[in-house]
Amino acid sequence: MSDGSDVAGDRIELRGLKVRGNHGVFEHEKRDGQDFFVDVTLWMDLAPAAASDDLKDTFDYGELAQRAAAIVGGPSRDLIETVAAEIADDVMRDGRVRRVEVVLHKPSAPIPLTFQDVAVVATRSRAAVGVAR
Repeated sequence: MSDGSDVAGDRIELRGLKVRGNHGVFEHEKRDGQDFFVDVTLWMDLAPAAASDDLKDTFDYGELAQRAAAIVGGPSRDLIETVAAEIADDVMRDGRVRRVEVVLHKPSAPIPLTFQDVAVVATRSRAAVGVAR
């Protein structure tokens, strides 16, 4: 079974999707919310879409953005690991996707030191989730 490496160059990338969410372990994070940024890279064979020039033959990145935004803007979670995993699992429901990487950034995390960003990375692949193509 392929892990996506045979189409390593074929991918769709969504970068810097800004979504307001209420995730965190502290009450003020749940109450006040904060901005999160999402990056999603999904690997799939883009040859069918390139040949047909038809949206149905690819993963609609507008839909990808809406689905990721719905998860980040959805129910409050304590951990951003949970949110990133939910996005990755959602993307993998499309059987054409061979692999996905979701990076969820929390640049306003409640850390009492100067920092640029905090992020978690969730990856899923067809081989790892045991789903046949």
